[in-house]
Amino acid sequence: MLSWQVGDVKITRVVELEVPIPYSESSFLKQASPEALKSMPWLSPHFVTPEGALILSIHALLVDAPGLKLVVDTCVGNDKHRAMLRGQALHTDFLKHIAEAGIPREEVDAVVCTHLHVDHVGWNTMLEGGKWVPTFPNAKYIIGKREYEHRLSESDAEAAQIMDDSIKPIFDAGLAQTVEMDHRISPEVRLMPTTGHTPGHVSVVIESKGESAIITGDMMHHPCQIGHPDWSSEFDGDKTAAAVTRNAMVKDWADSPSLIIGTHFAAPTAGYIKRDGASYRFEV
Repeated sequence: MLSWQVGDVKITRVVELEVPIPYSESSFLKQASPEALKSMPWLSPHFVTPEGALILSIHALLVDAPGLKLVVDTCVGNDKHRAMLRGQALHTDFLKHIAEAGIPREEVDAVVCTHLHVDHVGWNTMLEGGKWVPTFPNAKYIIGKREYEHRLSESDAEAAQIMDDSIKPIFDAGLAQTVEMDHRISPEVRLMPTTGHTPGHVSVVIESKGESAIITGDMMHHPCQIGHPDWSSEFDGDKTAAAVTRNAMVKDWADSPSLIIGTHFAAPTAGYIKRDGASYRFEV
């Protein structure tokens, strides 16, 4: 289980799924053809297969800060039939792995969803006695106000299903808190607006004892977007805005000491953005 120390804060990765995504014309990141990826040799061997498939991870990040035990993004969840899994439901040991990381679900103080897509809200709830109940019963669930309002406005069937089984139950339980996009959670942990993927998307900034880290959320899905910040995924709601955000963030973080932790980056998951001629690379 990967973990990183940032001052007084420990960040641990808990994996739900890690899979290669073969390239096709319908790929979610169309510019990332095997030929294009070869121009970024630093992607191998961690982030692409020898055949040129992107390797993606779905994982949560546990943030153990002074006075705060936080879960950032809650993956897909068990027992939920989702289109991204071809209608199948997962049955993983995710909660067991959370406990093995040192934070049993009952001890979690807060949960942050960087946005409200299917693979970031699933373990908000769990199936118990035929009913969806909050997985982290003693936590406040922190959700961006703008993101929540946007999600309420969506009318497709799966969005409604996600609201019903993964979001509404935490509101019904009185555990949800809607916040502004620059909300501070603790002295060491704050949110930062990184819009484009969704209108209310945020990343999570950790700062302690002069050290810093950023949990990206879906501001970027894969390290190849560090080399090409203009590459927007098919899941980005506003592709132009997403590219503008990525370009600004990559430029700001390049050659800085900030540790970048990708919410969908395969192991080793975290590293530093470095200038690479006229472009950038991810150094792990």
